[in-house]
Amino acid sequence: MDNKMNSFDMETLSTLDYPYLPSLEYSHNSSHHHSSDRSHSFNHSSDRSHSFNHSPDRSHSFNHSPDRSHSCNHSPDRSHSFNHSSDRSHSCNHSSDRSHSFNHSSDRSHSFNHSSDRSHSCNHSSDRSHSCNHSSDRSHSFNHSSDRSHSFNHSSDRSHSCNHSPDRSHSFNHSPDRSHSFNHRSDRSHSFNHSPDRSHSFNHSPDRSQSFNHSPNRSQSFNHSPNRSQSFNHSPDRSHSINHSPDRSHSYNYTYSVYQRSVNDKPLSPSQSSDCSIVSLSRPRPHSNPPTYTDASSPLNIDCRVCGDTASGFHYGVHACEGCKGFFRRTVRLKLVYDHCELHCRIHKKSRNKCQYCRFQKCLLVGMSHDAIRFGRMPQVEREKLQAEFMDVHPRNPESADLRALSRQLCLSYHRHFPLTKSKAKAILSGKTHGNSPFVIHDMKSLTAGQYFINCRQLPVLECQRSVLPPEEPAGELELSVFRRIQIRSAEAVQEVTEFSKSIPGFTELDMNDQVILLKYGVIEVMTTMLAPLMNKDGTLFAYGQIFMTREFLKSLRKPFCEMMEPKFEFAVKFNVLELDDSDMALFFAVIILSGDRPGLVNVKPIEDLQETVLQALELQLKTIHPDCPQLFAKLLQKMTDLRQLVANHVRLIHLLKKQELEVCLHPLLQEIMRDLY
Repeated sequence: MDNKMNSFDMETLSTLDYPYLPSLEYSHNSSHHHSSDRSHSFNHSSDRSHSFNHSPDRSHSFNHSPDRSHSCNHSPDRSHSFNHSSDRSHSCNHSSDRSHSFNHSSDRSHSFNHSSDRSHSCNHSSDRSHSCNHSSDRSHSFNHSSDRSHSFNHSSDRSHSCNHSPDRSHSFNHSPDRSHSFNHRSDRSHSFNHSPDRSHSFNHSPDRSQSFNHSPNRSQSFNHSPNRSQSFNHSPDRSHSINHSPDRSHSYNYTYSVYQRSVNDKPLSPSQSSDCSIVSLSRPRPHSNPPTYTDASSPLNIDCRVCGDTASGFHYGVHACEGCKGFFRRTVRLKLVYDHCELHCRIHKKSRNKCQYCRFQKCLLVGMSHDAIRFGRMPQVEREKLQAEFMDVHPRNPESADLRALSRQLCLSYHRHFPLTKSKAKAILSGKTHGNSPFVIHDMKSLTAGQYFINCRQLPVLECQRSVLPPEEPAGELELSVFRRIQIRSAEAVQEVTEFSKSIPGFTELDMNDQVILLKYGVIEVMTTMLAPLMNKDGTLFAYGQIFMTREFLKSLRKPFCEMMEPKFEFAVKFNVLELDDSDMALFFAVIILSGDRPGLVNVKPIEDLQETVLQALELQLKTIHPDCPQLFAKLLQKMTDLRQLVANHVRLIHLLKKQELEVCLHPLLQEIMRDLY
C-alpha cells in the first residue's frame, strides 16, 4: 500500500470514528488491484481477506476493522466511502456510479450491486444480511441498525430513503417510482411492493409484520405504532392517510375510491385485537371533514341494487348482497328456468324469496351479467351514478345522523308499547309462528266457540274443565258481545298510543291542552292504521292475534255492525301494498299525532316544528329502506287524508249505533274521545 495519501484521503480518514484508527497499522492478507485510479486509501486491521478492484475511480476510502472478508469491485465510479467494523463478509459491486457511502458495523453479510446510480448512502449497524440492488437510480439513502435481513430492489427510481432500526426482515421492490421514504423501528418483517407510484411515506414503530402493495397510486402516507400486522392493498387510489396506534391487526382493501380517507384508531389494551376492514363497497365521503354522528353504530353502507339489503361488494357488474349474488350465480350456472309471473312483484329484503322469476328479472334489469365479473374496475358512469345516489340518500346535512337516531328511538318505543307489531302480525298471518295458531271465526257457532277459546287461554286449566261446552247466547246478543270486546281492546289501544306519544321527543314539552287535542284527534287515526297490518283480504286478527275473524263473517253481521269493518278492510288492502316495516310505522304514527292543523290548538308553531323533524326522518328512512320506490313518501302522506275521512265515517256510524241500539254503551274513554269529534 502506498504510504502517501492526498489531502482528500486524509480528510476522509479524519472523519472516521476513533476506534477505527488503530486498525490502520496491520493488514494480514489483502489483495488490491487499482487501475486508472487517482486516489485510494485502505486501512485494515485484523482482517484476513480483502479484495478490492478499482478501475477509473478517482477517490475511494476503505476502513475495515475485525473484518475477515470483503470484496469491492468498482468501475467508472468517482467517489466511494466504506467504513466497516466487525463485519465478516461484504460484497460491493459498483458500475457507473458517482457517489456511494457505506457505513457498516457488526454486520456479517452485505451485498451491494449498483449500476448507473449516482448517489447512494447506506449505513448499517448490527445487521447480519443486507442485499441492495440498484439500477438507474439517482439517489438512495439506507440506514439500518440491528437489522438482520434486508433486500432492496430498485429500478428507475429517483429518490428513496429507508431508515431501519431493530428490524429483522425487510423486502422492498420498487419500479418506476420517484420518491419513497421508509422509516422503520423495532419491526421484524416488512414487505413493500410499488409499481408506478410517485410518492409514498411509511413510518413504522414496534411493528412486526406489514405488507404494502401499491399500484398506480400517487400519494400514500402510513404511520404505524405498536402494530404487529398490517396488510394494505391499493389500486387506482390517489390519496390515503392512515394513522394507527396500538393496533395489532389491520387489513385495508381499497378499490375505486377517489376521496381522501383518514382513519385514526384509538389505542387498545394489550389484550385487545382489532380487525378493521374497509372494503371496496365503503362509500366515499363527499367532504374532507367527517360528519358528527350522534350514533357511531350506524355505518353508511351501499344498498343492494336488487333487494335493497346491505351490499357485500361489486358482484356481476352491480353492487349486490350475498343473497342476490348467490341467487344470480345459481340461476346462470344451473340454467334454471322459473315459472313465468306477470304480477311484477316488488323485490326487497323481506320478499325477495317469494317470486324467483321477478327476482331474476330484477337482477337483469339492474344490469347483472355473468360476463361483468371479468371487469375489475367500475365504469366512470356507474361511479358517478353511485355517488349521485349516495348524495341523494345521504345528504350532506350532518343532522341526518340525528334523524336516524330519532328513527331508532321511535322504533324501540313502537316495540315497547304495542304488543302486536306489524312484523308479529305478518308472521301470524303467514303461519310462520312457532306458537299456537289463531282460532278462526267464520260463523255464529265458531264465534261462540272463539269466546270460549280465548277464555280457556286466559283461565287456568281447572276452570276450563268445569264446562265442556261454551254457554250459548241469543243470536242478537252475539253482535253486541263482539262490539263490547272490540271496545275493550280499543280502550287498551288508546293507552298504548298515549304512552307512545309521550316517547316522541318534545311532545311532553308542548302545551298540556295541545297535547290533549293532538291525542283526541290522532288516537283513532293511529288505531285505524294499527289495524291495517292485522288484516289481509280474507280477514283480520283480534285479541292480540289469538283470533282470526273472516271478512265474510263480518259482512254477514246486521247493520250497522257490518258497515264498520268493510271500509277498514278496503283501506288496509291498499295500505299494506306499501309494505312498510316497523320503523316506518313508528315514524308514520308520530307524523299523524303531530298534526298541527287540529281544531283548537293554541301553540301551533312548536307542533309543526316537531312534525317537520319527524317528516324528514321518515323521508330519509323511506329512501334508505325502499330505494326502488321514490314516490313512497308522497303516497304515505296521501294516506293521512284517507285516514281522516275513514275516521269521520267511523265516528258517524258510532253515533248512529247509539241511537239505534239502546243497549249499546260506549267505553267511557272512547266516549270522551269521540265527543264533538268531526
